[in-house]
Amino acid sequence: MNKFTHVNATTIADAAATLAKGKAQVIAGGTDLTSYLKGMISPNPPETVVNIKTISGLDYIQPDSSVLKIGALTTLAKIAANSTIQSNYAVLAQAALAVGSPELRNMGTIGGNICQKPRCIYYRNEFNDFNCLRKMGTQCFALTGVNRYHSIFGGVNACFAVCPSDTAIALVALNAKIITNKNSAGWDAAEFFGMPNATDARREQINNLAADEIVTEIQVPAPAAGTKSAYRKFSFRKAIDFPLVSAAVVATISGGNVSSASIVLGGVYNSPRVATQAQTSIAGKAINDANATAAGEAAITGSSGIGQNDYKRQIAKVLVTRALTDCA
Repeated sequence: MNKFTHVNATTIADAAATLAKGKAQVIAGGTDLTSYLKGMISPNPPETVVNIKTISGLDYIQPDSSVLKIGALTTLAKIAANSTIQSNYAVLAQAALAVGSPELRNMGTIGGNICQKPRCIYYRNEFNDFNCLRKMGTQCFALTGVNRYHSIFGGVNACFAVCPSDTAIALVALNAKIITNKNSAGWDAAEFFGMPNATDARREQINNLAADEIVTEIQVPAPAAGTKSAYRKFSFRKAIDFPLVSAAVVATISGGNVSSASIVLGGVYNSPRVATQAQTSIAGKAINDANATAAGEAAITGSSGIGQNDYKRQIAKVLVTRALTDCA
């Protein structure tokens, strides 16, 4: 492991000031960053690791009539077990429960889950054996190599790695806001995720945070009356794997028909993929087998395999169909 200095921050401002000096990264639960550091996968390793779990007041779940507020240091286990989230924001509870193992959910935080590094096998290869585009290299090795885990909706800046976060998919479907120390109004979740067009270590992120920007809170608007939601995930190993494909559905039902729907795919693109055609397909209709199947088909409009990942198209169709049916 490369040497680094470990700093316990006492305030967000203190942590941000350290990050602003450069070559520094935040650590909270550490379930992702620890393996990143141990593997020495990056040519841009941090020289300082800033521990923010020493900052008080960032671990909470506060629901009210208009918005659900979740502190960035709230563990995934607490989110999955919270009765209010289970009842009113089921897609988020289910997504949090789908992350890793119980041990990882007890350590991992919601802030960390939406700020983790990509899981591409080339990016993650130890000792930077593949200096890929994410690490300022010149190529995406997946295009001519093993690509069964990669995007079916094209690449971003020529990178075909996918967003690995379960909760990111749910937060986009819920139209959540991501509050940071530099954006008190909050990022729209759909704009928060992506591959930064940066020329430094920020390119390794799955979101658009600035180098000294820290997630402090998640805000989820209260659902309209008649809203139901569900999360579905496919992985080879059920107990601990990252999603090969996932689907989050939030549907408001009025008079037996869907008055509005938010359908988002995970594991298929660089960021959570909003399935706009699927949303249009199910709007104004009842959720039945035929309509849910048609929406699943619409969800993969514009997708295409790049060699070994075409199977994801069928799985995405099925997951959208099943998640919609869960909301019936």
